[in-house]
Amino acid sequence: MVKESVWSLTKKVIIVIIGAFLNAVAMNFFLIPANVYASGFQGVAQLLSNIFTSFTPVNVSTGILLLLLNIPVAILGWLKVGKSFTIFSFLSVLLTTFFLELIPVKALSEDIILNAVFGGVISAVGVGLTLKWGASTGGLDVIAMILSRMKDRPIGNYFLVMNGVIILLAGLIFGWEKALYTLVALYATTRVVDAIHTRHAKLTAMIITDKSEELKKAIHAKLVRGITVLPAKGAFSGQQREMLMIVITRYELYDLERIIKEVDPNAFTNIVETAGIFGFFRKE
Repeated sequence: MVKESVWSLTKKVIIVIIGAFLNAVAMNFFLIPANVYASGFQGVAQLLSNIFTSFTPVNVSTGILLLLLNIPVAILGWLKVGKSFTIFSFLSVLLTTFFLELIPVKALSEDIILNAVFGGVISAVGVGLTLKWGASTGGLDVIAMILSRMKDRPIGNYFLVMNGVIILLAGLIFGWEKALYTLVALYATTRVVDAIHTRHAKLTAMIITDKSEELKKAIHAKLVRGITVLPAKGAFSGQQREMLMIVITRYELYDLERIIKEVDPNAFTNIVETAGIFGFFRKE
């Protein structure tokens, strides 16, 4: 069990490293040379770096600004979300900053559409892999987890507002053409992340298990979510079991999968995309 846990942790670190590297490649080879902006905190850091360079004698790199923006978010995440998610998310930010400083900013193409599309796609592969393995690239992902733990709120609105502000400021300061190409990059990023991980912010897991009590305790120890227990009976075997139904955010999917695998590897789990919910979304 310990050996398996160490291997799982090692794989997670490797995935975070790969994700950070891909994010830095997307930024330094495609998005930054073309003045096309990324989404979330990366886009904010990129925009602030351009503003400093264009309007002040101070030059601050995108990587350093990304790190500075994520420090207060990491502190909040540590207090409100949990140590594991926050540590891996901040590790992703640190590695992204490292790779952004290490890899030279160099345009591989003069075609701005190619830069927008490839930058968005490569970045999305990094983000999608990181999310799939239970971490995040920091910034809005951590804020989304904090908000979902405190109160159920439409997280997508926050992503929309921040990306909208990035596009608006980029258009006002540096020209609307760059802002429009940023939309292309954001669309490519969103579609690829959805394909790799999931496009739904919330998911419903229905778990049929012989070890419902052990599984309930393990889930409650790790996730701040309520569980509904329903009686279940096998149509072929006639065996009585219980079905646990739980609604989670997409950031908690990796942890739930790992818990089920550790407690009851023989459990049957159906993950359903949840379009919307009414009522309380957290364990009181």
